[in-house]
Amino acid sequence: MVFVLAIESSCDDTSAAVLRDGVLLSNVTASQAVHEQYGGVVPELASRAHEQNIVPVVDQALKRAGVEKEQLSAIAFTRGPGLMGSLLVGVNFAKGLALSLGIPLIDVNHLQGHVLAHFIREEGEPYSPPPFPFLCLLVSGGNSQIIRVNAYNDMQILGQTIDDAAGEAIDKCSKVMGLGYPGGPIIDRLARQGNPDAYQFAKPNIPGYDYSFSGLKTSFLYSLRDWLKDDPDFIEHHKEDLAASLEKTIVDILMKKLRMAVKETGITHVAVAGGVSANNGLRNAFHDHAKRYGWTVYIPKFSYTTDNAAMIGIAGHFKYQDHEYCDINSPAFARMQ
Repeated sequence: MVFVLAIESSCDDTSAAVLRDGVLLSNVTASQAVHEQYGGVVPELASRAHEQNIVPVVDQALKRAGVEKEQLSAIAFTRGPGLMGSLLVGVNFAKGLALSLGIPLIDVNHLQGHVLAHFIREEGEPYSPPPFPFLCLLVSGGNSQIIRVNAYNDMQILGQTIDDAAGEAIDKCSKVMGLGYPGGPIIDRLARQGNPDAYQFAKPNIPGYDYSFSGLKTSFLYSLRDWLKDDPDFIEHHKEDLAASLEKTIVDILMKKLRMAVKETGITHVAVAGGVSANNGLRNAFHDHAKRYGWTVYIPKFSYTTDNAAMIGIAGHFKYQDHEYCDINSPAFARMQ
């Protein structure tokens, strides 16, 4: 039996998972509430919290899996991209533990981990991953990409954001409205109660499959400023409609490019991944497109949308099978290489 311990520490979640022959045995995550008062992740505070959380999180993951560290076959870890201080905690812990146990290290690209979340297997749960090739819309706080996935280790980025990511735009608009951080869940909740056609915001006209959300953010800010001149309590009176209209605009932008990619590639197996894939408006749009255009869609469980070690573990499992190990001196990287 092959036991893989996976570690994820790219941003503000410390997570560890254990897999046996590619089947998930445990997935433990410690989140950091300290950033809420600052309206965003503070890198220095994040890395300090990782240092406090990494040992108990790994300990819990091993205990819940019923696995001793001496039974481990390999350790998979997020090498990047992400916050350098946060990454270093996970990277150095993984290196130290692998060295002490004399087992291989497996480095995983965080974004590829999100895509491969669709291959996470749980005992007693239905398992129907997308067939290769498939398209994946990866949307998170830092990334918005359309990816053609030919194999677990062969992913081609067809288009990506040229400025802000979708999740970043949602968080910043939420902050402007004074709703708090993280903005995604708040906007999602309010949008369920609002009218998505109440307000119109600017949509970019970017060629190809690339995205842009900076214009939408500016349009939202300027519109809000004008409405607040007439009614200082405008946000409080209309926050549900504002959230619903913002969400609809972002989903429309995302799905328009994805429809183009499906049409031009002929690939109708379409997945969504990343933190924003937890958004109900986006999930509903995927179900709607499945009915309207005959797509076969793949939507991850809510627990696998945000940063988690299970997705790093399944990526590590695939790489272990192909003996794709990394050198102990491999450095972390904050940005895509």
